[in-house]
Amino acid sequence: MFQRFRRTRLNPHLRSLVRETLVSVDDFIYPLFVRPGEGIKTEVSSMPGVYQMSLDEVIKECEILKAMGLYKVILFGIPETKDSVGSDAVCDHGIIATAVREIKRAHPDMFVVTDLCFCEYTDHGHCGIIDHVHQTVDNDATLKISAQQAIVHAKAGADLIAPSGMMDGIIETLRDALDGGGYESLPIMSYSTKFASGYYGPFRDVAESEPSFGDRASYQMDPANRREAINESIADEAQGADILMVKPALAFLDIIRDIREVTNLPLAAYNVSGEYALLKLAGKQGLIDYDRVMMETMVGFKRAGADILISYHAKEVAKILN
Repeated sequence: MFQRFRRTRLNPHLRSLVRETLVSVDDFIYPLFVRPGEGIKTEVSSMPGVYQMSLDEVIKECEILKAMGLYKVILFGIPETKDSVGSDAVCDHGIIATAVREIKRAHPDMFVVTDLCFCEYTDHGHCGIIDHVHQTVDNDATLKISAQQAIVHAKAGADLIAPSGMMDGIIETLRDALDGGGYESLPIMSYSTKFASGYYGPFRDVAESEPSFGDRASYQMDPANRREAINESIADEAQGADILMVKPALAFLDIIRDIREVTNLPLAAYNVSGEYALLKLAGKQGLIDYDRVMMETMVGFKRAGADILISYHAKEVAKILN
């Protein structure tokens, strides 16, 4: 009987030789949530294993990450005080600027990505300055303060900035601001295709960023739109993005593949909080082989076309791979 496909599956060493998609610790960026104070490490109930941490604990966490081969983190800040314009986000002594400086001082070999947005810093929980007439974010006013935020992050020593607010024209605005400020070599990872998704629920717990009114559907993407999703990323590439992103990842593998087919830029997949929480809960209930399903999921992101994985699973994956 003809068994061409099975012949390369019978021996585990041969299976490894012909394996098409590989996951490495080098693929991962690990999210960290930093807040003011000392000695704080508070687990998020909806995201087991994920913590809000004070800066001293974040410094310790970076040591743990490096021992696992994880040298890349993305920072999210929870400020002491929030206001209508997210003032902490554009302050040289704000939570993120301070965290970047201190992490780079303690761990100069860590690669620090900064999330550039305002939802964690505003008292209304939206991603910029509010247009009260239309009850949405004012795109152009938010572009102006986003440029200020980018310079703050650059001055603090960020290695890569990642604007997540989904404002039209954000990449061109930030590129112009960074180049004009002498930061021509600082790359931008665009949240180029970010959907208004229900998968973000647990993130809003950990980042304390739930909108106080309405939702983000007027500026984030409709999950039903495939062609628009591709166009969003193409537009950000044209504006000067160095890395593109699809967020969320699990329900949008087709979009990852679609974008991979139209660009040669590095492509990130953000494996978001709701995706993480679903696997955690299913594993806790004994419904799945947690490690196996987790690794299959990571392979799926890579197979779809992602080069970079932003994931709360990164430490667990590293334990398996090391």
